[in-house]
Amino acid sequence: MDARNITDERQLLTELARGGSENRQEPAVLISPGGEGSGWPIMVRSHVAYNQYKVVAIVPGEVGTLPDEIGDEMDAVNLAEPFLSQGMLAAGTCAIMTRFGQTNAFYAVP
Repeated sequence: MDARNITDERQLLTELARGGSENRQEPAVLISPGGEGSGWPIMVRSHVAYNQYKVVAIVPGEVGTLPDEIGDEMDAVNLAEPFLSQGMLAAGTCAIMTRFGQTNAFYAVP
């Protein structure tokens, strides 16, 4: 085992012993052989700030028809845009969204 990993583990154990685990939030994504993707189609409704958007889940319909919107609006970040610049996606842009911890994220190039 790498000496650096041992040091990191000791620091983590010290942190947990001092502060407890209730304030610790870590995103986790589990991928296994044969597992299905956890993404779903969305459509951008509006721009909020920076690379954050209001989106809604959709169900694609027949070719040439508009998709059906389902559920409520939710916030999501576009990973294709820099975190500190204003987003430039147009309303109506479609993408695939996934959830990482407590954050919804999608990748759509403006």
